[in-house]
Amino acid sequence: MTLTFRHATEADIPVLVTLVTSAYRGDASRAGWTTEADLLDGSRIDPEVLRHDILRPRSVVLVAERQGAMVACAHVAETDGAGYFGMFSVAPTLQGAGIGDAVLGEAERIAHEVLGLPMMRMTVIDIRDTLIAWYERRGYRRTGIHKPFPYGDVRFGIPKRDDLRFEVLEKPL
Repeated sequence: MTLTFRHATEADIPVLVTLVTSAYRGDASRAGWTTEADLLDGSRIDPEVLRHDILRPRSVVLVAERQGAMVACAHVAETDGAGYFGMFSVAPTLQGAGIGDAVLGEAERIAHEVLGLPMMRMTVIDIRDTLIAWYERRGYRRTGIHKPFPYGDVRFGIPKRDDLRFEVLEKPL
């Protein structure tokens, strides 16, 4: 079935929070392969942060729909002269069916053609080897640049480990 893409609005925030949470947290996330349930509890996205991302300039919260139902999303924004890709979520029961490839491709198109940016960057928890390998197969490379995990900021989850950090991945567009 065909995916359609659109930009999220503030009215989408409750459904987006549910989708993003289901892809990463709790038992529901275990139906897919992107779960972080063994690493983190709690929230994956804060509604106010999401509202800010929807409304700010040079930022798109991308929604993918199939037959009118939201099945995936991602955030693309200009950060430090490059595209930043985040909040990437596919409904757990639909993971592995090519939806993620389509959403990533559309996000890269937006960053390059709409925002005019030469590169896409993202941060991934550096112990998520399977996820990093998925991005590498799509042309991203590990930079070796690490950023701290926001321990103590429950808007982004409650860590179950004390060794979490992010690594920057990037790809020329």
